[in-house]
Amino acid sequence: MAFDDNDNKLWLSGNEAIALGAWEAGVQVASGYPGTPSTEIMGNLVKYEGVYGEWAPNEKVGLEVAVGASFAGVRAFATMKHVGLNVAADPLFTASYTGGRGGLVVLTADDPQMHSSQNEQDNRNYAFAAKLPMLEPSDPAEAKAMMTTAFELSERFDCPVLLRTTTRIAHVKGVVAKGERVATTAASIEKMPAKFVMLPGNARMRRVEIEKRMTAARGLAETLPENRIEEGSGPRGFICAGTSYNYVKEAFPEAPVLKLGMVWPLPEQKIRDFAASVDELIIVEELDPFLETHIRAMGIDCRGKDIIPDQGELNSFIVRRAVDPDSVGELFAPLDLPMRPPNMCAGCPHRGIFYNLSRMKDVFVSGDIGCYTLGFLPPLSAMDSCVCMGASVTVAHGMSKALGSEGTGKVVAVLGDSTFMHSGMTGLLNAVYNESNATVIILDNRTTAMTGHQNNPASGKNIKGEPAHAVNLEKLCAALGVPRVVVVNPHAINKTRKVLTEEIASPDPSVVISRAPCVLLPEMVKANKPVYFTNLENCSGCMACVRLGCPAISWHPLTPAQAAAHGYGKKQKGYAEIAEVQCNGCGQCAELCKFAAISKREED
Repeated sequence: MAFDDNDNKLWLSGNEAIALGAWEAGVQVASGYPGTPSTEIMGNLVKYEGVYGEWAPNEKVGLEVAVGASFAGVRAFATMKHVGLNVAADPLFTASYTGGRGGLVVLTADDPQMHSSQNEQDNRNYAFAAKLPMLEPSDPAEAKAMMTTAFELSERFDCPVLLRTTTRIAHVKGVVAKGERVATTAASIEKMPAKFVMLPGNARMRRVEIEKRMTAARGLAETLPENRIEEGSGPRGFICAGTSYNYVKEAFPEAPVLKLGMVWPLPEQKIRDFAASVDELIIVEELDPFLETHIRAMGIDCRGKDIIPDQGELNSFIVRRAVDPDSVGELFAPLDLPMRPPNMCAGCPHRGIFYNLSRMKDVFVSGDIGCYTLGFLPPLSAMDSCVCMGASVTVAHGMSKALGSEGTGKVVAVLGDSTFMHSGMTGLLNAVYNESNATVIILDNRTTAMTGHQNNPASGKNIKGEPAHAVNLEKLCAALGVPRVVVVNPHAINKTRKVLTEEIASPDPSVVISRAPCVLLPEMVKANKPVYFTNLENCSGCMACVRLGCPAISWHPLTPAQAAAHGYGKKQKGYAEIAEVQCNGCGQCAELCKFAAISKREED
């Protein structure tokens, strides 16, 4: 974040701007679960004075915390990525009925192109289904400003308001003007059981209020400044919102545009007026034909997904090519860049577990969401399914029941410590209660690594890095009734393999806790770690170390002539070499090497 004292302007990402906007709007309580592309919002928000913020164990808990703060009369904020709203859907739909006392805004960050997600859902559909207003900004400045608008709408219509961003808006940088924080109110208790207790009789009364609210919101949408018509020239007119607006303006800068800042409910009369003013109406939107479907339902003729892709991200080139293919030349084509496949970091503790699992060919590995999902990729290729947060345990249990005790093969669940806290505990409870014979491996690297090293209930620190209670995973698993709980150091590959073999063979449910800190934690980065190097004269070319898939180890193929020239046997196909600058000193490769070709570099 950069700040210029002269003109009061900031250079912020969309997520940073949303955090600033939440603070300026008077948010007093915020809760969320880290998930790309929304993660940085909470991390930045807690830096401001006057805001209580926390990492919740999961999105349902986070939203319910925000609902409780709203019931106490203060402005509250919940953040999550798009799939997180699935987890939080239960309280979201009911909060649509109860409303609150203080404003409540729910941030949902969608991920077109699935840069870091297991699906590509369009959460505008939640606004329609839950009967809630939804705003969508097109740049960081709008993202900040819309936070205030969202809270005002929430309190005006007595309901949560959804703010939708996408990956591009979350991470793009832009100029944002800094404002002042609004006056906040003191929290208080006001008993309102008819409003907050959703028994059927009360809920039926609140259902009537929802329709009144949406009718009023549709009327407001006609005059809301965030919904604006930008005059232009030419026969085509575009309706768009969010990041798609930027692509339209770049592809067709002179065309008339109806930019929607509120994507639900829609300003029907404004849309009709705009449609009547152009010869051809084109709806440009990423993912689902959400706007197009509702505009067509108004009886308005338009084009949309017949030419605009319904998968992945858009860009100005895609939009221009779709609408006017004859005007696109090679200069407008995007660069064809080489792929850069992801990989676990050098020294990652997860690598030892997945290396061992990769050697167990009759074991089905039910995976989960996190860094360790990369265990799916070659050369480890040791993950056979990945559905959603926490599903590793329940999928493994279901498979074990289907296979039966006499079935061929065994099933293992693998999930991280944060994922276990998020939604793995209930699955493990179910597995014990229903006598599963699956083995659960908890990869405890002391952090929520993939989203940027956020703390969780097992890490011993809160969102600000201050000391907090750390869940004892061994005692928790024992309390859930797990009869066998074993802790291993995943860097000790051979000992870990012995434990895994024993636990997988057990007819009882068991938990293996693989405990070693993430190598990118600050304390690990600063640690004086050993460095390993390759004794090239001893390398036999067996490739045992290469099969770890460590990015610090490279393979150099040799022809028979080259092998002879290097002093190797003619049959040796190559040699492995450690890039010492990348080595994080885990020692996994040294343990696998049987030819004394890998040694620890002694300090001078």
